[in-house]
Amino acid sequence: MKLDVVILGAGAAGLLCAEEAGQSGARVAVLERSDAPGKKILISGGGRCNFTNLRCGPQNFLSENPDFCRSALARFTPNDFVELVKKHRIPYHEKHPYPGAAEGQLFCDRSATDIVTMLLEECDAAKARVILSTRVEEVTFDGRYRVRAKDPNGEVIEFESPVLVVATGGLSIPKMGATGLGYEVARKFGHSVVACRPALVPLKFTSGQTRGYEELAGVSAMVTARCGGAEFREKLLFTHAGLSGPAILQVSSYWNRRSADSVMIDLAPEQAWTREMRDSGDKRDVTALRTALRKVMPRRLADLWIDKHQPKDWTNHSLELLEDGVHNWKVQPADTEGYGKAEVTAGGVNTKELSSKSMASRKSPGLYFIGEVVDVTGWLGGYNFQWAWSSAVAAGRDIASKLNR
Repeated sequence: MKLDVVILGAGAAGLLCAEEAGQSGARVAVLERSDAPGKKILISGGGRCNFTNLRCGPQNFLSENPDFCRSALARFTPNDFVELVKKHRIPYHEKHPYPGAAEGQLFCDRSATDIVTMLLEECDAAKARVILSTRVEEVTFDGRYRVRAKDPNGEVIEFESPVLVVATGGLSIPKMGATGLGYEVARKFGHSVVACRPALVPLKFTSGQTRGYEELAGVSAMVTARCGGAEFREKLLFTHAGLSGPAILQVSSYWNRRSADSVMIDLAPEQAWTREMRDSGDKRDVTALRTALRKVMPRRLADLWIDKHQPKDWTNHSLELLEDGVHNWKVQPADTEGYGKAEVTAGGVNTKELSSKSMASRKSPGLYFIGEVVDVTGWLGGYNFQWAWSSAVAAGRDIASKLNR
C-alpha cells in the first residue's frame, strides 16, 4: 500500500497528526494494533477526559532538555484545542476536584467518547484512514519507509511511505496494548532513548512501613509533597500497599529508585498545631495531643500518628520536635506500582536528536516522533494531553508543508 504518510498509533497524538497532515491532500494511514482507536483517551479523567489545562506551560513538564517542549506548546496552545472542541459542539467544564486543587483542568461534560469521535471525524474530513487490529512486525528504510504488518487474520500487509510518524505512546497501562515498539523503531534508526520509568504512579512502602500504615488504607488528606526539587500541594491517599492520590502521583514523576530518593511530606501544611499547647500552658497529655492533631488532619491518621510518636516528655522542645515530624515526614519508597498503574511513561526518545519545531528526526529523513514516546512528561491535570496535541500539530503541519512544495 503506497502512501504519503504512515503513522504508528491511533492515540491522541497519532489521530490529530493524521488530521493535520491529511489536510494537505496527502494519503495518510494510521496503523493501530488495538481493535479500537483512542483507548487511553476513553479511560482518562474517570471517563470524562481531562483534555487540556489552561495554565499549561514548559514549567509543567519533565525532560532532560526542559526547553524542548517550549516551541510546540507555543505553536498550538490549550486555547487552540478548545477551539477545536467548540467547533464540534462538545460541552466541557473547568473542574475543581476539591478546594485548593490546581485550576485550569478542562473535562468533557458527557464522556471522553466525544473527544475520540471528534478526532475520528477530523481524520475522516482529511481523508486519513485509521486501520485497526494491525500489528507492526518490522520497519525498514531504503529511501522510503516500509512497514510490514499483519492483519487480524495473520495476513501480511506492507505499507510504503516517505514519511513515518511514531505515535506509539509509552509503556504505561500494558493491558490497553502499550508496547515498546516506538523505542525499538527509534533505536533502529540511530536514536538514543532516555531510560524509561513509570510516572504519575502510586508509590509502594517498604514492608516495614506497610505494616505500620496499612490500617489507614482509604484515608486521604491535603498535604504538601516534595521530591527532586518539585513540590505539590494536593491530596494524598493511603493504600494497602503505600501512597497514592494526586500529591503522590505528581512527585512520583520526580522519584528515582536508582538514586534512592526520599519523599518529604507535610501532613498539616501551614498548621502550627501544637502552638496553643506550648503557649497556653494548658494540660499536656496524649488526649490533648490527639485533640489538637485531629483539628488539622483526619481522625484515623491523627490517632495513629500520636500512637507512633508520643513525646518522651512534655517540654516545649519535645512538642516542637513532634510538630516538625508531622511537617517533615520522610518516606523512602520501596518502588512504584509499575507500568500497570502508571498514567504515563517518563523518559523516551532523546529530544537532542529531534527538532523542537517539527518533531522531525535529526537521524533519519522523513521520520517523526510525537506524544508520550518522546522524553517529555507532563504533570497530572491535562498536561500530557496538551503535549500530545501540540507535538502532533507541530509534526503534522511540517509534513503538510513539505508535501505541498
